[in-house]
Amino acid sequence: MRLQGVQPAALTKLYRDLRDAGGVQGRGLSPRTVDYVHAVLRKAFNDAVRVDQILASNPAERAKRPRRVAAAPREVWTREQLLAFLESAESHRLYPFFHLAAYSGARRGELLNLRWADVDLADATIRIRGTTAVIAGKRVEGTTKGGRERVVTLGRGTIKILTAHRANQGRDRLLAGPDWASGDYAFTRSLGLPLYPDTVSQLMPKLIAAHNNPASGSPPSIVLPHARLHDLRHVHATILLLAGVPVHVVADRLGHADAAITLRVYAHVLHDDAARVADVFAQALGVRVDSA
Repeated sequence: MRLQGVQPAALTKLYRDLRDAGGVQGRGLSPRTVDYVHAVLRKAFNDAVRVDQILASNPAERAKRPRRVAAAPREVWTREQLLAFLESAESHRLYPFFHLAAYSGARRGELLNLRWADVDLADATIRIRGTTAVIAGKRVEGTTKGGRERVVTLGRGTIKILTAHRANQGRDRLLAGPDWASGDYAFTRSLGLPLYPDTVSQLMPKLIAAHNNPASGSPPSIVLPHARLHDLRHVHATILLLAGVPVHVVADRLGHADAAITLRVYAHVLHDDAARVADVFAQALGVRVDSA
């Protein structure tokens, strides 16, 4: 079948067949695996539309995936837990990466693909142009998940940390001399080589364990529950939504193609916050709200 001949209905049937009998010995694949297949196809068709311009539209965007039982929402760190983690990780060489992940909401691969040319320290922004992944053991780079670039604004504290990080990297480059790898990556290994995604993902639980079990032996005032690196993105979005930032603004910051995606992923956050709406309205009118 020619690429131009792929229709949403054909992809819908493919997903259904994979769910029912796409695995070993005719066993069905898990909804998560089917979702992964959909994500890969959507990304490939996005490239065909936006990069190679050989398709007018993305058929995967209109294909229907099999329904799945909604998983219970993950518990994300509180503001205090996030700050405790970042304070504990501050001495690590890759602390700026984790800080930027928490304060920008960007995906892991997007930050590992970040070049200094895309960091505007004066304007306090970063431009997300692409992403990094590992395929068959090799580090590869491509377009973002949604196939679009975006600009993410940063606070003064984050700019200060990135400025210091760039200065430290410059000193490392001078010390390494000709051994420094070519490239302009914002986050690298010791000699300038680009980081593999698993490096930062595997470092996250180690930093949490080091926080919870400090060398001094004194227990921390805030014990951190298990969290993945991707959960920093969820913390970022949750804190913004609970602070009243409009959903479409959060969606644009996260790189979601549509605010409907943000609404679906963070529906529990918005639901939990809905109880405050009546009081907020009354307060806006100057009506006193007595606490229970």
